[in-house]
Amino acid sequence: MESCTINLELEKYNKKTWLKSALLGFLIGIGVIVPGISGSTIAIIFGLYAQMLFAIGNIFKDFKKCFAFLLPILLGVAAGMILGFVFVKSLINLLPFAMICLFAGLMCGAFPAVLNEVKCVQKTAKTYMIMAFGAIVPVVFGIVSVLLSNTSSSVAIIELFQKPAWWFILCFIPVGYLMGVTQIVPGLSATALLMMLGLFTALVDSISFTFWAEYLSVFLVYIALALGFALGLITFSKFLTFIFSKIKNLAFTFIVGLSLGSIIAMFFNPDSYEIYSSWATNGIYVLDVILAVVLFAVGLVTAYYLAKKEITKN
Repeated sequence: MESCTINLELEKYNKKTWLKSALLGFLIGIGVIVPGISGSTIAIIFGLYAQMLFAIGNIFKDFKKCFAFLLPILLGVAAGMILGFVFVKSLINLLPFAMICLFAGLMCGAFPAVLNEVKCVQKTAKTYMIMAFGAIVPVVFGIVSVLLSNTSSSVAIIELFQKPAWWFILCFIPVGYLMGVTQIVPGLSATALLMMLGLFTALVDSISFTFWAEYLSVFLVYIALALGFALGLITFSKFLTFIFSKIKNLAFTFIVGLSLGSIIAMFFNPDSYEIYSSWATNGIYVLDVILAVVLFAVGLVTAYYLAKKEITKN
């Protein structure tokens, strides 16, 4: 079996590559809002996944160099999340299936860039089994999130946000940790995780100036969430970097499977399940479906062109 080379030498930015990393962060930020979108899969498509893991995992070891590499990504994430909350979420509420199909088309079109990561791995029954197992993981995660999601608990949780007890605040450290892991492992979605735990709607509803003005103590919950998130990012990045150094071929193969599964999982999560339930009750919204097909095709062709161009350049 041939060996894939993993580039852990952090890229020295010029204007073009700095903007490329900022765009990566922007798409990761939007991915936090859209169920099924995996920020790690986007990083693989951009060819920056291993470097991003290394920079996060070694942020305290070589802060200046790692922070300089992560800065445009972090700025992009902030911009993407803001835009996601203000605009993308509104579009999803207006034409949910069409927006899901647009992002699915983009992910499908860019998949050749992910496959390019394992072009040097010999294809055997073992590698195909590992890839298939990787593809199953996000799908199972999405289905479980549908089965366990509890939107009816959102009212009770938002009441706990108003005057959070210390035990309630501490519970958000492990939740944040798991969210951090979802941002590192391709195919997993932080949004789907929060839906599975029944926390997504309550957290989104708490993000408003009116709520903050009346219940300032909710920031203790945010701090606990952020602390756990940072711990999850750093520790799991170090773990995966170590795994890459030991079994890089198998790791890359598994991650390609995860990336493929993340595309499928976009149609198996609590948000998509609500769409299907609405169709069963009210009938299929034909305009949404037609627009979904068109946007899927646009996303597919656009991302495929960009992915092939990137592969050819590299």
